[in-house]
Amino acid sequence: MDMPAGRQRQQGFLDALAEAGLEPAGVAHGNFTDAGGRTAARELLEASPDLDGIFAASDLMAAGAMRVLSEAGYRVPADVRVVGFDDSEASRQTTPPLTTMTGRAHEMARIAGRMLRNSLAGR
Repeated sequence: MDMPAGRQRQQGFLDALAEAGLEPAGVAHGNFTDAGGRTAARELLEASPDLDGIFAASDLMAAGAMRVLSEAGYRVPADVRVVGFDDSEASRQTTPPLTTMTGRAHEMARIAGRMLRNSLAGR
């Protein structure tokens, strides 16, 4: 939660749930890594063994969560659905393949570069 991306992704998740009239069964924090995803998944399972979905702030965290779910005997996606974020290479390395959201980092970098050029040019 020390990075704007983490705070923004969590707030977007909570906002989407609220719009759908739902509340999260729990929220656990990681650090955008596989290990962070494993730790957070263990926390979520301990608090809510009947959870049916996990939204992770990164594909690496989602991959770690999938590993923990599998080790605990849960089937993805039959028992628990998992969604990652970033559309990274990690999302194509999991079994089953991870459902992921695209963060559009390339597009954002292109726009930031254009804004910088415009600013340097006095526009």
